[in-house]
Amino acid sequence: MELDPRTTAVVAVHCQGDIVGPTGAFADFFHQQVSERRIIDQITALIAGTREAGATVVYTRVAWKPDFSDLEVNSPLLGIVAQSGCLKEGSELAEIVEPLAPHDGDIVLTHQRVGGFAGTDLDATLREKGITTLLFAGVATNASVEGTARVASDLGYRTVIVEDACSAATPEAHEASINSLGLLAEITTVDEVRTALTEAVTGTPA
Repeated sequence: MELDPRTTAVVAVHCQGDIVGPTGAFADFFHQQVSERRIIDQITALIAGTREAGATVVYTRVAWKPDFSDLEVNSPLLGIVAQSGCLKEGSELAEIVEPLAPHDGDIVLTHQRVGGFAGTDLDATLREKGITTLLFAGVATNASVEGTARVASDLGYRTVIVEDACSAATPEAHEASINSLGLLAEITTVDEVRTALTEAVTGTPA
């Protein structure tokens, strides 16, 4: 794998307490796989390598007004949000979890749909920075990661899924999503990304 840090961004999808945390609203769905697959550690390593190489770090987070006046419930997933009253802007569990807290200079984009491009300026922000390659990580593989990655592919980005930095509610759902995404994106690992970025910076194999 070859990566140019100047044109590459990692997109960390929905690494928020309500989604990936042990006490969040979606803990019953996602936390077991987040824990078993060590997703927080994997994304931490991925982002650390990205920052070291000088590439861009993007966080997409989903949150709504406290009264949910901007929540359009058009799917079962968003119905769970309405029923549980989670992911309210300003609540602690709507924030990025502490091990992955954004640094100055990172891009943090909040949206109200399942995918990160819908109704946001994500595409314009990336193009303004000259980003042409997107590396996706986060939760859930078969929902917000896949949804955002599919749009990225349609918009013409080189789309890469960092498989061991993603998880879904079940191993089967994750695997099915990865198999489907393999038609639209490159599938890679944290170690492969870090090696490619190191090679790009040093000019020699890592």
